[in-house]
Amino acid sequence: MPNFDDLKLSIEALSGGKNTVLFDDLGMPSVMVPFPKLKMSDLIAGGSENIHPAFSVDGVEKSVIYVSKYQNIVLNERGYSLPMRDPRASLNFDQAVTYCRNKGKGWSLTPYSLWSAIALWCRKNGTMPRGNNNYGADHAYGHEKGVPTYYESGKIARCATGSGPNTWNHNWMPDGIADLNGNVWEWCAGMRLMNGEIQIIPYANCMAADASMGASSTLWKAIAADGTLVEPGTAGTLKYNYVSGHIQLTSGDITPEDTWRGDTYQNMTLDSALTVPEIAKALLIYPDEPGGDYGGDGHYMNNSGERLPICGGRWLSTSSAGVFSVYLGNPRSSSDASIGFRSAYCEL
Repeated sequence: MPNFDDLKLSIEALSGGKNTVLFDDLGMPSVMVPFPKLKMSDLIAGGSENIHPAFSVDGVEKSVIYVSKYQNIVLNERGYSLPMRDPRASLNFDQAVTYCRNKGKGWSLTPYSLWSAIALWCRKNGTMPRGNNNYGADHAYGHEKGVPTYYESGKIARCATGSGPNTWNHNWMPDGIADLNGNVWEWCAGMRLMNGEIQIIPYANCMAADASMGASSTLWKAIAADGTLVEPGTAGTLKYNYVSGHIQLTSGDITPEDTWRGDTYQNMTLDSALTVPEIAKALLIYPDEPGGDYGGDGHYMNNSGERLPICGGRWLSTSSAGVFSVYLGNPRSSSDASIGFRSAYCEL
């Protein structure tokens, strides 16, 4: 078995400790970005002093959660964060979960709550990442390009992980999290629509090794209008509807439709009877500053049946790709060349 200790020391030295290498149960390396604990007030307008949900696992606050620097590849049925590789795609949700958990205790598919915290951090700090959202380049900055690894219909599709410029990283620095905008959509864990009702596995509890994310898992909770967590199907929970050409957040009754619906995140609307709870702002369910600048990132849903989130956009999403782009239109069985994943790690 190779010894990767020198790789770890080199990456930590070159990044000033802002990147590291973590090893899985086979002793194989992944390049990771430590993402430190943040409060709501660090991320959203008018936020409280409570910690963001991404930093709580089974009731224990985590000072840091490690995010794969790169969209993952798969070796030995395990996901790895390595540079200059063609990211693994064409896998369904349950496969993505398995490839992460196979790595050992503490490893998981990136929680949706963590993706949300990273997105809010980017906007708060003025570093909304660009990326491969226009056939190998950024749609607004065409000179910014990645290294092609996969083509469709004679056009560049996927690019090598981390092969774009620094502006394709979450902090616009060499030590940032790469490719959150475009390239491939990323499955995220612990959130879903169920017949339009917004459900979560609370906080980042989906990182626990025994946390079931199956369709019938009892860990799924709905969100009441006041932000408290309740059993799915309880009256007055948060739901998505489609009203007057916009995705609407409501706590009223809806009629699910098996139809794809799209909007920009900033232009989502709110049922007049509802006051947005803080948790909805923290989890990219509704913008913390409605009408604000979220890069034109898209929000999509199908409110019939179970729909799990893929985030970030793909190589042809143009302006709708980005860290606030969330697609809640796919069942867990979906798999195609534009859907990949990213693993995360925390001490358990």
